[in-house]
Amino acid sequence: MNFTYAWKDKECKFHREIFTPLSFYKKYCDFDLDDMICLINAPTKDKPFEKIYTVEYLGNVVGGQIIKYLNVPSEVIRDAAVAMVKAGRGVWFGADVGKYGDRELGVWDTELFDYELVYGTDINLDKAGRLDYCHSKMGHAMVFTGVDLDESGTPLKWRVENSYGTEVGDKGYHVMNQKWMDEYIFEVMVSKKYLSKALLKVLEEKPVELPPWDPMGALA
Repeated sequence: MNFTYAWKDKECKFHREIFTPLSFYKKYCDFDLDDMICLINAPTKDKPFEKIYTVEYLGNVVGGQIIKYLNVPSEVIRDAAVAMVKAGRGVWFGADVGKYGDRELGVWDTELFDYELVYGTDINLDKAGRLDYCHSKMGHAMVFTGVDLDESGTPLKWRVENSYGTEVGDKGYHVMNQKWMDEYIFEVMVSKKYLSKALLKVLEEKPVELPPWDPMGALA
């Protein structure tokens, strides 16, 4: 299957080329996709950590590879994302952006709103509870482009490149604190070289198949 790719360069010169998906990848993609892995953080009883998962019917490429997720604690996701950003690489991630966020300010912070003051009770479930009761799921993908670390190297907040346009946040860039990341980020894509030998060994196992309605299939 061929497709036509047309564009203008910085000098406004028009170009047109015909590609196959594979020839386009070889010419314009300068990294090895097989080196990347999707880490998820789903701390529910039906998904033990350090296991590989897939979602039934999620694949949409005939003859292509199935989707694979490695479920890990949030600190593994945090450390791998920090390593990627420090190496100068952006980090694709999936999150539930509908919680504790201000779109105009471009801020995600778990203390942004004081619901307990209004309702007189703590209305929050933990992360596992929100997944089990369908109160939270991956609904939007963005990219980490920077991280603020304290003296010990622990991340405090993240710089996020979003797709809402330049009229929101700081010219389209947003900020997220670490606690929000732990609570509402469910997936990141990172290089396998930032995983431990034990986790790399898990990648060789046969994936556990999740039903098509599982929340981990909401953003693939």
